[in-house]
Amino acid sequence: MIDMDDVITIKGFERLVKEFLGYELDWKQAGENYYWQDLLEDKKDDFFQFFITKNMYDYVDIREDSIRVIEKLNNEYDVYICTDYIWREVIENAGLNLKNKYDFLYRNFPFLDPRKFIFVGDKSIINCDIKIDDKLTNLSGNCELKLLFSEQHNKNLSDKYLKEQEVIRVNDWNEIEKIILEGVNCL
Repeated sequence: MIDMDDVITIKGFERLVKEFLGYELDWKQAGENYYWQDLLEDKKDDFFQFFITKNMYDYVDIREDSIRVIEKLNNEYDVYICTDYIWREVIENAGLNLKNKYDFLYRNFPFLDPRKFIFVGDKSIINCDIKIDDKLTNLSGNCELKLLFSEQHNKNLSDKYLKEQEVIRVNDWNEIEKIILEGVNCL
């Protein structure tokens, strides 16, 4: 199971926030907060009215080496992309986000079977052998290998704590390739 946002795609939400505000926010202001939108304070409602008129996946970058490594993984494993498509602030527009995510995956990952795209609101229902995500809570459940993709919002998690949770931190797709395909043990 591979997450999409902040694992395969990066910078989309950040770029939309910048376009909306006309200036860039400093992520360091967020501290340990997970969501960019929480930095918008009283502008949050206006931002989400702007947001639903956009396709965030027109603004994203694809994380370096992700396509290459996912294609290699797909040759060895049943790869599922599992992504949350519900924005808590505009839940009534979740269908738009689902379509945008599906279209992006279908266009950029033609080697993946679209029947293996899983769109959820709660990843805790997913059990699989390997999970790759940037949010620690999404790595819960039965799983042999849990890989936490480093992002600003999870850097405060200590190596000791991650080891207790049986989670391995990864910083890029080359590390994932080494761990999964080359059997490098990082625990």
